[in-house]
Amino acid sequence: MDFTIDELISVCISRQVKDGEVLAQGINTPLVMAGYILAKCTHAPNVHFASAIGQGVCQDWAPLSIVNIEDLWLGKALMHVGFATAAADLLPKYNPKEFFRPAQVDALGNFNNIAFGKDYAAPRMRLPGTGGIPDVTVYSDHIYLYVPRHSRVTFVPQVDFISGMGHVPHRKRGRGANYCITDLGQFDWKNGRMRLISYHPGVTVDRIRAKTGFELEIAPDLHETPPPTPEEIRLLREEIDPLGVRKLEILSGTARKNLLREIING
Repeated sequence: MDFTIDELISVCISRQVKDGEVLAQGINTPLVMAGYILAKCTHAPNVHFASAIGQGVCQDWAPLSIVNIEDLWLGKALMHVGFATAAADLLPKYNPKEFFRPAQVDALGNFNNIAFGKDYAAPRMRLPGTGGIPDVTVYSDHIYLYVPRHSRVTFVPQVDFISGMGHVPHRKRGRGANYCITDLGQFDWKNGRMRLISYHPGVTVDRIRAKTGFELEIAPDLHETPPPTPEEIRLLREEIDPLGVRKLEILSGTARKNLLREIING
């Protein structure tokens, strides 16, 4: 069965989930949420979802949406807590798995969502901000990353600012990023530096190296990323995300604007 890159990314995210885990989701990460729900519908029926949207914890799920997102986070939550309680009490206790989308990443897995440019007072571009990332990444063992468009803009020799802590020496808690999925391949930090572990169908190692701003380690068992199964594709297209909300993280410009309009009007 044919598949699209957004579907492959969500499937790879799903395959990182273990049954029984608490899975945290950010404000606007539909590729991640599609992968989480796919895991629950296949091999991990006992996971729970936590989100900054509504500060709720859910066991049930709802199809991805934009205008009706409250159907999941408000309508199906087992409980609601304030953001301060979630960050200070619940997250440290349950140590959830979370996928972050960084604007910059270096070889050690430090990442930046603050700004482009060395001058904080006058940056080239102000980014969305940290949203609690510095608090989580200093203690969590379950930091995962995803990058829908792999390029040297994102994978850089040195990040301009550090909002997420990577595999730095002498850290007392946590372990830095475990894994990263992009539109080109899958990566880990087994030896403390970013390492290519699989390349997607149709992608070459040379292309991945050319689009990465630092030298990558290569896993000895490097292989092609296994494609989605027909059932995984069916679940994504027909049940989990029939509106195609996940595609908004892949598209840009006019194509993204047109899809957003279709989703809202539909």
